[in-house]
Amino acid sequence: MRVLGIDPGLRNLGWGVIEVEGSKLRHIANGICHSSGGDGDLAQRLVSLYTQLSAVVRDHAPDTAAVEHTFVNKDAVATLKLGQARGIALLVPAQAGLTVGEYAPNAVKKTVVGVGHAAKQQVDHMIRLHFPGAVIAGPDAADALAIAICHAYNCQSAGKLEAALQRASA
Repeated sequence: MRVLGIDPGLRNLGWGVIEVEGSKLRHIANGICHSSGGDGDLAQRLVSLYTQLSAVVRDHAPDTAAVEHTFVNKDAVATLKLGQARGIALLVPAQAGLTVGEYAPNAVKKTVVGVGHAAKQQVDHMIRLHFPGAVIAGPDAADALAIAICHAYNCQSAGKLEAALQRASA
């Protein structure tokens, strides 16, 4: 199973693709989509993110995707803009026919680091341990790979639960 993780952001949208074979995870690719169009033209920035993320989905052919939930901060305007970038992060994989999981930042950190309130540096460190030798494009890409790992583990758990329920009902 190939999983695309997306860390939504209006300036920098991180993405990471991993492959899951049983309990083994393998790094495929990662990167950051940088919005272009200038600070004042929100529509053009969203188009830029849409185009770049669409190319990622086309080039890496994931089977499923996951996006991090947006947290609400004190700046309402910034939160709304982040929400619009998150809409692009949900739309692109959905248009490609993928199911899209959504995870709270604490759930992602708990899965990857073991602590729900882990620092960004701890997430980055664990990603580098999971994928030795992989060149990570930056913190946003590391977060996206963490989201992909979280989704992979949740998909595996759901599959095991479903199989157990089928065995129990047989």
